[in-house]
Amino acid sequence: MSVRNALLGLLAQRPRHGYELHAAFEAVVGGEENWDVKPSQIYTTLARLQESGLVEEESVGQGGGPEKRIYAITRAGRHALVEWFSSGVAREHQRDEFFIKLILSLATGEANPRKVIQTQRAKLYQDLHDMTAQRNHFDPKTELAQIFLFDKAIMHLEADLRWLDMIESRIDEVKRQPLPEPEVKPRGRPKKEVRS
Repeated sequence: MSVRNALLGLLAQRPRHGYELHAAFEAVVGGEENWDVKPSQIYTTLARLQESGLVEEESVGQGGGPEKRIYAITRAGRHALVEWFSSGVAREHQRDEFFIKLILSLATGEANPRKVIQTQRAKLYQDLHDMTAQRNHFDPKTELAQIFLFDKAIMHLEADLRWLDMIESRIDEVKRQPLPEPEVKPRGRPKKEVRS
């Protein structure tokens, strides 16, 4: 989920000021420990949305403190939100830092690949424990949506643990195979043909 689209969705509920958007975003994702978005990112995104004509400044409120700019979604913003709702979300499973770490441990010999796997497994088990503890603090009668979000994260962690088991059981096979290498391309200018 992009922060941009989340802000459009929150503004579709009602106009809000930046601090309120930040708090609402954190509430939706289950807290800053799950998705830490800085207030500065909220304000930067609001400025870009305003430049794009997707939100507008509705009013400036005082409320006894500093000025609070109230933002509202525009017709173009609602259209962009509808487009987002009607499209799928791409997953980036191939962008995996651990996979790169494991392959480089095999390629360089600078680390024991089995130790790299064990370290990652310990991290995943700790994450699983923490995520389950967080999930269990939610009330299923009033916070079912947050429980579902945590269930998804827990299931991903469990899948990652099963994947580590599979990799560990076949690491010797991987070691025997050549590691991916880039295709060597000639450098410089192509040679000119000599005409006779």
